[in-house]
Amino acid sequence: MADFLTIDGISASYGRIQAIAGVSLRMEQGTIVALLGGNGAGKTTTLNCISRLVPLTAGAITFEGQRIDRLASHDVVAAGISQVPEGREVFRDMSVRENLDMGAFGRSDPAGVKRDMDHAFEYFPVLAERLNQKAGTLSGGEQQMLVIARALMARPRLLLLDEPSLGLSPVLVEKIFSIIKRLNAEGLSILLVEQNAAIALATSSYAYILENGEIAIQGESDKLRHDDAVRRTYIGS
Repeated sequence: MADFLTIDGISASYGRIQAIAGVSLRMEQGTIVALLGGNGAGKTTTLNCISRLVPLTAGAITFEGQRIDRLASHDVVAAGISQVPEGREVFRDMSVRENLDMGAFGRSDPAGVKRDMDHAFEYFPVLAERLNQKAGTLSGGEQQMLVIARALMARPRLLLLDEPSLGLSPVLVEKIFSIIKRLNAEGLSILLVEQNAAIALATSSYAYILENGEIAIQGESDKLRHDDAVRRTYIGS
């Protein structure tokens, strides 16, 4: 059976700066896979290559048996992949409802969009209470909930999550990751970029660690979590 997501030897650059070089990873459907590493390791670039926000200079990306590395970014969304960007990039002057509608921009099933919005409110009830509020006035945690809910409105089969814990209190981090586990339990596959290696390894089943744009370590998350070298370098204990 073909892998759900296959990344084969991809490279990408920003001008003369090589961001990633020969990155390969595999992901099975229904799993959470973590992509870890320090600042500048190439984690976000890898996600952006999958979403076609950054062009490849080498390699190939296949999703559900289809080559997607030559698609336009909106066609990648239509194929079933949504990305939640780092930094809670909400449309600040638009309401919560309008932000959610933007997530469903490629859909033509109003009844289904309504059902999915209601379903998102089951995960994030505070968004239903803030429906007509401008997104820029939400708290940091509420904005993180909104960008995840907005991505879900496209009905993805694969969710790319970029640093969901960034800037959040420990209580909110725990809440967000509880929701990530619920989404996965309902069948959503998740590729998780996260600097909090401890919580990422506790949440995922498999992990890849990037160093200087290349895969340095990979393995089952539970084994990596208890590996002394990984703990010293990435977890800090």
